[in-house]
Amino acid sequence: MNAAAEVTRFRALLAARLGWTFDDNDTAQLADVLGRRADTHGLSRPRYLGRLATAEWESELTTLAEVLSVNETYFYRHSEQFAALAEVALPERIRARSGQRVLRMLSVGCSSGEEAYTLAIMAREVQPDEGWITSVQGLDANPDMLRRATRARYSAWSLRQTPDTIRRRYFHPCEGDFELDAAIRSAVRFRHYNVANDDEELWLPDKYDVVFCRNLLMYLTPEVRESLVRRMTRALAPGGYLFLGHTDSLGSRPEGLQPQHTHHTFYYRRQQPMTSPTSAAPPVTLPSPDPGPLPATPTASDVHERAMRLLLEERFTEALRLIEAVPADRPAPRDLLLHGVLLAHAGRLDDAEMLCRRLLDIDGLSADAHHQLAVCLEGGAAVDVAIGHYRLAAYLDPDFAMPRLRLGLLTRRRGENRVAGPELDRALTLLRQERDERIALFGGGFGKIALTTLCRAELDACGAYR
Repeated sequence: MNAAAEVTRFRALLAARLGWTFDDNDTAQLADVLGRRADTHGLSRPRYLGRLATAEWESELTTLAEVLSVNETYFYRHSEQFAALAEVALPERIRARSGQRVLRMLSVGCSSGEEAYTLAIMAREVQPDEGWITSVQGLDANPDMLRRATRARYSAWSLRQTPDTIRRRYFHPCEGDFELDAAIRSAVRFRHYNVANDDEELWLPDKYDVVFCRNLLMYLTPEVRESLVRRMTRALAPGGYLFLGHTDSLGSRPEGLQPQHTHHTFYYRRQQPMTSPTSAAPPVTLPSPDPGPLPATPTASDVHERAMRLLLEERFTEALRLIEAVPADRPAPRDLLLHGVLLAHAGRLDDAEMLCRRLLDIDGLSADAHHQLAVCLEGGAAVDVAIGHYRLAAYLDPDFAMPRLRLGLLTRRRGENRVAGPELDRALTLLRQERDERIALFGGGFGKIALTTLCRAELDACGAYR
């Protein structure tokens, strides 16, 4: 095999294993990398290529990702897109999530973390009050960049486009660099990920409010690019936003997405299902294959179990449709509570509050009902009243972790660390034994591990209750 053929095969393997594409201008660089990596392993180029073709050499793929990836980035890069995010996308998503009070964002190809952290800063800046939970997931194939991102220390050059007010508020001088504030770091998680591979949990339908994937698509093969766009579109919540790089275009009619143009930039919004407030309830899409179709005349227990399954899968809209399409004649308290949770997820806070008060008329000592009423009131900006109901829920059930966590988050955002610290400390202990059903109902779509991680990060930020 001659040198040109070796480079051609190298390009094909990179396309197959990483989904990356290279043009003829990259031939010299690829030949150099191929030679150096083969020499490092003491292999001839043909033997190196043969081993690279196997599925067992993930460590070498990781190294190639480090060597070949392009990592130019900085905070607030392409500020016009962040202006659209702050003034259009995030306010709309905050309205849509007012019941859940959780924002999820994704940075695909996050490099050394500046983009992911900028998303977290902007969410913190525009959220209406302190009680919101923001989660940003950063993905990259380069472990070295992810290590830098986790360290969260940046040079002045990385902050060159950062507004002065943001720099003063969230960055602290540290050994000649700037360290990002712990409150922002706690909202962001990083993960090594190869976009050529699918991942069912990462790309759950309707999961993210905002996805950034800038200047990555142009480096991918057509097959991987199309697959990634489908995954991102599916994973966006209805009405969620996708931001691509200026070099990336999906055309004027991308499937499932509506092109948007504001602030001198283009971006995309996931289409929302067409509904009519006067139409009959739409058909219910049931999970498959287990537990199978509902019986012809389903019992209240059948409906509850199916709706809980949909809730666990974060299929909130389907769960609410099911509850409302097959109403119980005399709903049990657990059915009213589940209905209230799903209404809050849908942003129907007044309806959810009404159900919670109905629950409290039945049982005024229900910790779960007080907690969910607090969620509704907090979403309606009655934060002080909500705090009272969270405290009552924690008093009525001392083993209930979620009101402790919400109290800790609210007081922490207010800077009341001496109040927040003990609440978060108690929540951290209680989360270990919290019932799965309560995590599903009140965790805002987060599992026990994610809630525990959030709790630890917020507790660390309290600085021993300083």
